[in-house]
Parts: sequence; C-alpha cells; structure tokens
Amino acid sequence: MAFFEMNYHSEALRMATTLYVILPESAKNGEGSYKTLYLLHGLSGDHTAWMRKTSIERYAAEYGIAVVMPSVARSWYTDTADAAAYLTFVTEELPAVCRGFFRGMSDKREDTLIAGLSMGGYGAIKAVLTHPELYGGCAALSGALDIANRTRKITLSEWRGIFGFDLAEAGELAGSKHDIFHLARQNKAEGKPFPKLYLWCGTEDHLITANRNFHALLGELDVAHTYEESEGDHTWRWWDMHIQDALRCLFGE
Repeated sequence: MAFFEMNYHSEALRMATTLYVILPESAKNGEGSYKTLYLLHGLSGDHTAWMRKTSIERYAAEYGIAVVMPSVARSWYTDTADAAAYLTFVTEELPAVCRGFFRGMSDKREDTLIAGLSMGGYGAIKAVLTHPELYGGCAALSGALDIANRTRKITLSEWRGIFGFDLAEAGELAGSKHDIFHLARQNKAEGKPFPKLYLWCGTEDHLITANRNFHALLGELDVAHTYEESEGDHTWRWWDMHIQDALRCLFGE
C-alpha cells in the first residue's frame, strides 16, 4: 500500500483543504482500475482520524482498495448556509479530483463506496441518498442519523450556521433534504436505487435509538441492508473493530 497526504485548493469549499489517500499495490503496478472507499470522520475528527485511531491501511490492503479520507470540519457534510459546499465537495469535486490525480480509481458506481462514523455515518448515508447514482455501497458506524434532533455537543448558533434554520422551532429539519429518514422514503417512492448498506451501533452508544429507528424504517420500505448491534459505546475501540465488518460486507465476496 502507498500513503499520500494531498493538499489542494477546493472550489467547492473556497479554500485550501487536506486529505489522506491510501492506494493499493495495483496502483503501483498499473494493473487496471481499483475500487475506492471514501471514509468520513466524525464531529470532533479530521482527515487524520481514521489513520491515527485504526489500522485502516492494513484492513484496506486485504481487499486491494483505495481509501480517501477528507476533512470537512464540523459541517455535517452539508452545503452550509455560509456557502461552503461540503456535500458537493465530498460527492462531486473530491471523486473528480482524486480520479484525475490517481488514474487507476474506477469511476463505476459499483466500485465507488462511502462510509463513516457518527457525523460521518450521517454524511455517508446522506451522500448515497442524495446521489444514489454515484455509490454502490455505504456503511455507517454509530451513525448520528436523526438530524432533526440537535445533539448536546452542538450550539444553536452553530446549527443555524450549517443548516440555516432556526431550530428553536421544532421540526425545521424533519422532512427536509437534510433528513435521511425523509430521503429514504422519497427515494423508495421514486424508485431510485439503494446501494449495499451496512449499519452498526453499540448497545451502550447514545445513538442506538436513532440507528434502530433507521433500521426499522429500511425494513418497512423493504430496502435490503445489513444491520448489526452489539456491545460497544461511542469510542474508537469499537469503530476499529467494526470497520472490519463493514469492509467484509461491502467488499467481501
């Protein structure tokens, strides 16, 4: 495997940004195209989080895949109210830029996958439901899936800066383009494709209810997915363990 730190000026973000990229041995040897996983960090993380806290490089080597790890601050993977287009960055600009620099990255839907933890789990699912034509697989670990309810770690002013809503009014985000429960219902009604989906959350995690509710919704909609819950709280010990399960689900034969 090869590891890169990449710095460039993002048009979507209107500023310089940094990302980490892992490439498989096939990239060095010029052995055709390879699959890519876009791996998203949580609320308090950045592009370094997965490399620092897990053995993602070793896990990715087992499947011969590329891994792209961007940095999006505390944006909730959203084209924010102040015009920093983080969702556009992740779903449109980033794949185009990476495929330009790393020519072996496949542009096929079935070879393009996305995953994340906590805020990044929300971002991954939001990406595939907003752009179902782009992704063949998605995984969310301890996903912060219920965007209609602001978490205790976020101030009202920060929430307004991201979404442009006055969340003192209950339900502002429910039913909007940011609500993945709404997006799932809408996509099913419109006959849009769903990717391969993997969800995991720990039973001691404060986000377990939201994950159970989203799992139940997918069942009601008859959307094929893998849902697992087991011992675990909202810490890296469990994400390092269960990203391996996610990779087996998404990339295993």
